[in-house]
Amino acid sequence: MNPAPSIVFFTTASGAGYGLLFWLGLLRPLGLVPGQGLVALALALVLITAGLLSSTLHLGNPQRAWRAVSQWRSSWLSREGVAAILTYIPALLLGLALWVDAPTLALAAGLLAAAGAIATVYCTGMIYASLKPIRQWHHPLVVPGYLALSAFSGAVLLAMLAAFAGGGAVPALLATLTGAAALLLKRAYWQAIDAAPPIATIESATTLGFIGKVRQLDPPHTEQNYLLREMGFRIARKHAAKLRLIAQGAGFALPVLLALLAVLIGGTPAALALTLGAVLAIGGLLIERWLMFAEATHTVMLYYRG
Repeated sequence: MNPAPSIVFFTTASGAGYGLLFWLGLLRPLGLVPGQGLVALALALVLITAGLLSSTLHLGNPQRAWRAVSQWRSSWLSREGVAAILTYIPALLLGLALWVDAPTLALAAGLLAAAGAIATVYCTGMIYASLKPIRQWHHPLVVPGYLALSAFSGAVLLAMLAAFAGGGAVPALLATLTGAAALLLKRAYWQAIDAAPPIATIESATTLGFIGKVRQLDPPHTEQNYLLREMGFRIARKHAAKLRLIAQGAGFALPVLLALLAVLIGGTPAALALTLGAVLAIGGLLIERWLMFAEATHTVMLYYRG
């Protein structure tokens, strides 16, 4: 599948934003995050909004993006849009509660914002997990992976901001735990898709297998078309393996170690370590998201490479 930059940025930025909103909504009303939390909320909303706007760039007619929410009964894309819009309401109420120092409102709005963040990321994951022709996406670990990566990237960002506010031990510990869990989940996912057999062959796709071995005589098209552009992207196995190692090291292992170090040392060095960890985590997750698309194979390509 074509790893379009707009979609790669969307899944990374919005995932981090919703993860940050989730942890802020849970922890700030309980006093586990130092400071007002308004900076963290602003960053979360900026990431969410930038990601959602970026996703519209991949549409054929971005000006019609508003119509996507009309099919919420049957489309996970529409459900994602509805959940994203509704989540803005408690998020903004949380900001108001933090601004006027209203603990009860902050608690209620924070919990609703956290629930909205989970629902939106879940819908995003289901957009891909519901696509049966793409075996790497139609997998039981895809949705848990989206949720885990969102929780990890949000925790890293919150830990960084909290450290500059004079605290951050709890968010840093969360970043350590969620990062380790996300890495294990991602490795399990990669191992599963590498070992899984193809869901279809050229024989089953053409229903001509009863005759014998099927081979292609002529390509369906002589020029580039939509299917080849969007679903015909290929990446060499050795390059994918290198990028996986980079994503695991920069996106997970190093941020986890830096977060653990920050818990132990505290102070300004901890804030600097968490800042570096956040940069590495976001950069590594951009690579991981790129691979999520580049390694995905659509069944329709059997007609082009048979």
